[in-house]
Amino acid sequence: MESTAAVSAVDVWKVYGTGEAQVTALGGITTQFARGRFTAIMGPSGSGKSTLMHCLAGLDTTTRGMIHIGDTALTGMNDAQLTRLRRDKIGFIFQQFNLLPTLTAEENILLPLSIAGRKPDKDWFDTIVATVGLKDRLHHRPTQLSGGQQQRVACARALLARPDVVFADEPTGNLDSRAGADVLAFLRNSVHEHGQTIIMVTHDPVAASYADHVVFLADGRMVDELSDPTAEGVLDKLKHLDVPQEPPVAVEQVR
Repeated sequence: MESTAAVSAVDVWKVYGTGEAQVTALGGITTQFARGRFTAIMGPSGSGKSTLMHCLAGLDTTTRGMIHIGDTALTGMNDAQLTRLRRDKIGFIFQQFNLLPTLTAEENILLPLSIAGRKPDKDWFDTIVATVGLKDRLHHRPTQLSGGQQQRVACARALLARPDVVFADEPTGNLDSRAGADVLAFLRNSVHEHGQTIIMVTHDPVAASYADHVVFLADGRMVDELSDPTAEGVLDKLKHLDVPQEPPVAVEQVR
């Protein structure tokens, strides 16, 4: 894998259960995600896209294979090491905003750094807040914010520590089309203007069209890619993924 990759995976397998109950969620995925790029992961329901993201982000372990964040190997790390890695190198944005209701927007944005005992870069904080358009909402609590505003708080929180990579899992899933477009535009601008690396799981072709590159999964394997995507181009690729795929080889044969 090239050293320019922000995240890389080599022969990654994820298998749940044993015997007749065994399910292969990921079947030998090898890929890399470039620094300073916005990549979307797509595929039918059950294709393994969320499982792949969770493994790449160190939220779940692999059955076999290697994953690197930059030059750091996740494989073999203990829980404490993974916690430090996620705190120092990774940002997260989820479909559920995961904001603490008793804290203001500003306090929610600053929370990860506060927990880590680190002071924020004020200029970067101001830049992020201005970019997401929250300057007049910093002292509001989540219940006083719209869904789109809450997700923008979550985005600002994810980017404040300047992580090596931000993982976004269906970040517009709970938003209307206008609020979703605002969040996606912010994510795209954070890549193109600030050099952030973002990997996003989505089922929405319109959301994927904001990315620089799309990878497609089916039956736990990478089956296609698309650069400079349009919503129509993504939808066309997805239609072809409905063709049944040959299942990955049984895990007993790869251990």
